[in-house]
Amino acid sequence: MKLAFSQSNNPQRQKLIKGLHTEARVDTYVKSGNVPLLKEKDSSIKTLAQLHSAFQTAIELEHSTIPPYLVALYSIKDGTNQVATQIIRSVVIEEMLHMILAANILNAIGGEPKINAKNFIPAYPGSLPDSDKSFIINLEKFSKETIDTFLKIEKPAHTNAPPKAKGYHTIGQFYQALMLGLEYVNDHTEGGIFVTDPEKKKRQVTQEHYYGSGGEIVPVYTIKEARLAIEEIVGQGEGIDDTIDDSDEKLFGQGIEYAHYFRFNEILQERMYCEKDTPKSGPTGEKIVVEWDAVHNMKLNPKIKDYQGQPELHEQSKQFNQTYTALLDNIHHACNGEPEMLMKGVGLMYQLKYKAVELMNIPFGDTGEMAGPTFEFEQPKK
Repeated sequence: MKLAFSQSNNPQRQKLIKGLHTEARVDTYVKSGNVPLLKEKDSSIKTLAQLHSAFQTAIELEHSTIPPYLVALYSIKDGTNQVATQIIRSVVIEEMLHMILAANILNAIGGEPKINAKNFIPAYPGSLPDSDKSFIINLEKFSKETIDTFLKIEKPAHTNAPPKAKGYHTIGQFYQALMLGLEYVNDHTEGGIFVTDPEKKKRQVTQEHYYGSGGEIVPVYTIKEARLAIEEIVGQGEGIDDTIDDSDEKLFGQGIEYAHYFRFNEILQERMYCEKDTPKSGPTGEKIVVEWDAVHNMKLNPKIKDYQGQPELHEQSKQFNQTYTALLDNIHHACNGEPEMLMKGVGLMYQLKYKAVELMNIPFGDTGEMAGPTFEFEQPKK
């Protein structure tokens, strides 16, 4: 069976990104690619400090989706749900890419990404950072309800939805506001806001430092690359509202893909999209085998304090969090002038999976539930 998200020969697949007219000005077009930009819309972001804060939030936003996606992925029992497993894994890889892209933009405008701090890690249950809090995100096992939450995270923005850096309903609205802010502050700053110091430019993570697939790292040096990076993020996440793009244009020569929203919808509907389908029609293609019960019965939103009555379990949970924190530390250093550190985090990713699955095989008291990873800050032992 060929997976829906890897069908590069389908002429009407939802493209990840539609080509951006990168030389166009924000106030001269209504919609460019996947990032709708409202004509003559004033920016809510007026200063460089506000812009730095917004892109730090962007990094935190992209990261906040990764623990829930990983928990759902790890909770699937080995040998089952092969299509769902590959779909979720592909999305996780791209969310990591989005983190790096947001960090590249922040570095390009003179900011400093902060990734290895306790307050960087979101609390679950919770909401997307600075969102309208219209839905709750949990750390929970793979289920229909979990995938439904993932659809809410990746929901496409309507073309007339206003840009919002705070109180946004969709991630697309958030990035619209950031793009407008970039343009506004760059236009109203003498000499622009993008760093020219060659040493600071070395803080960019480039493709040679990135171990993932699905998309491409965009080093950001000017407004042109910043636009491109934002298109990559939004296009991979939500695609283009109410359309399936049949253009042969490609940003990176990687073919055509469904956006995250549509990949998750294939799991929920237990069916692939096919050539004639649209976002409104839903998938009508080949059925997918989804075994909703083939999962570890993980406790909802576990916390390390929950395990205090089981010392061995508490220690294993602590070790998971140390590995997780070490991974964040690697990413932090990679995005702050040591890009080669990113490749060194690959081994930590594998350790994270093994430690998570070990936890999911340990009973939690006599509740009938199993333990699970808590994704909390825990400095590794030196």
